Amino acid sequence: MDGPRIHTERLLLRLPQREDFDAYAEAYGDPDVTRHLGGVLTRAAAWRKFLQGPGAWAMQGFAMFSVIEKSSGDWIGSVGPWRPEGWPGNEIGWVLHRRGWGHGYATEAATAAADWAFANLHWDDIIHCIDPDNAASQGVARRLGSRILRREAMPSPFEHVIVDVWGQSRAEWFARRNQENPA
Repeated sequence: MDGPRIHTERLLLRLPQREDFDAYAEAYGDPDVTRHLGGVLTRAAAWRKFLQGPGAWAMQGFAMFSVIEKSSGDWIGSVGPWRPEGWPGNEIGWVLHRRGWGHGYATEAATAAADWAFANLHWDDIIHCIDPDNAASQGVARRLGSRILRREAMPSPFEHVIVDVWGQSRAEWFARRNQENPA
């Protein structure tokens, strides 16, 4: 499938491709990566989850991007717009492979993905569903300019999972972006 390609200083965001799967399965097989995402997945379960991305791109015209580190060519995560049926809002989410941690990649990729979503999907707001114990993702959300909007249960079949819903409006996003990049 062809689709958008977004270049940042250090990253390429593009649609998931078959060659991304080995690194994806490694990430979802890592208990530290998946601690706040429901736990480790077997390779077979990771494959089924991986296929959700291309399926969402085909059916909705958007989903998380594969994030490729330009300097190495490595897949380092999935970041971007996400809104399955029953979801609590227009999410910009992120999951990074352990090798992508600590470099600011989540913030860099999520900023590019949010810019893309606002420009192409015409969303009025964005959210991030974050486990209340996930300090790293809370830091990303803060760097994006988001704040806690509410705490709620995820939709079925994950109704037992309680998250903090962080977010901001389109107007808040662009006001902050204009302050960062004055004309």
